Amino acid sequence: MPATPSQTVGPFFAHALPYEHDWELVPERHPEAITLTGRVWDGAGEPVPDALLELWLGRTGDRGALRRGDGGVSGFGRCATDPDGRYRFRTIRPSGPYLSLQIFARGLLRSVLTRVYLEDLPDPLLDGLDPARRATLLATGKGHLRVRRTPAGRRGDGVP
Repeated sequence: MPATPSQTVGPFFAHALPYEHDWELVPERHPEAITLTGRVWDGAGEPVPDALLELWLGRTGDRGALRRGDGGVSGFGRCATDPDGRYRFRTIRPSGPYLSLQIFARGLLRSVLTRVYLEDLPDPLLDGLDPARRATLLATGKGHLRVRRTPAGRRGDGVP
């Protein structure tokens, strides 16, 4: 039986999906800019060097995907991981408690959709989780997901 599209596995993302400034949801000098960084690991604990992540801001009034360049805020960004599985996004805090993060990677027949909480704010999903699992969804200044204030004029912390 031939493979169907959902059975096709491979790192095809670098071919046509990247676009200029894809990881920047806000410009460098935006007064509310923060940098979100993290790493993607596979089930064996190895970094995934060719994943593609999409971040959705979801603030009211934010525009959609590819419109950049006027100093405004985009509601969408995309970033490929580096050889060590690292990624970064320059964004602003969402109006709600979380950002939506979608992960596309080899070995996944369908993308994975998750949440990144920037603060420990009340949320029905987060409140119902075991404390150890809850910690994996909170972005902090250290650990698997990090968020930090982006100084004006700086590009972030060196990850792609």
